[in-house]
Amino acid sequence: MRHVSIGLTEAGFAIMPSVLSEIECRELDKVVELPPLGHAGSRNLLESQWCAALGVRLRGAPALEQLVGPLVAVQCTYFDKNPDVNWLVSVHQDLSIPVKARVDGCGLTGWNVKDGRTFVHAPMAVLEDLIAVRVHLDDSGPDNGPLRVVPGSHRLGRIPRDQQAALRLEFGEVECHVPRGGALLMKPLLLHASSKATGPRQRRVLHFLYGPPELPLGLEWAQGG
Repeated sequence: MRHVSIGLTEAGFAIMPSVLSEIECRELDKVVELPPLGHAGSRNLLESQWCAALGVRLRGAPALEQLVGPLVAVQCTYFDKNPDVNWLVSVHQDLSIPVKARVDGCGLTGWNVKDGRTFVHAPMAVLEDLIAVRVHLDDSGPDNGPLRVVPGSHRLGRIPRDQQAALRLEFGEVECHVPRGGALLMKPLLLHASSKATGPRQRRVLHFLYGPPELPLGLEWAQGG
């Protein structure tokens, strides 16, 4: 686990090739094909008992416990990139967190509502503590739009949008190939992007966000916490 911890600290990401068994993956295959998911996506999966239970199970898994254990699952988003629903994402950082309600007068920005949830740009101290665990239900390779990350960029804090592309060129980027049942651990401040898939294979991901149980400035997590 030491190399994973170092990877998260220094590079901002780490790939763990075996987090779920094939049996667990097959059970999740059945779940994500049911409404309201299917070939779509959702930001509010923690409302579902199976997802909340998986978030707890991942947190306590031997491969993740040392890194994620002190944190709690606060969001899960499902992505299904496939030939019918294909997209690209330009280089960016993940700054927003889901909260129970807007808190005025706290000095925070980026307030928004998505899928019925309130989001805000998190305080820097919170952003630095967050860990994303992207569980892959399909092999992620060069032909199905894998995530590309800019190693070390998470240590630069919030990066203005007009500087992000130049920093990607300066730092270089790594394409993250993750096997089915594996996970990509990532610091949300890490610059990342993805291209459209060029082949016929799906790329299904359960993107769990783990954060501290309590938030400052009167904020509360929308779920979890």
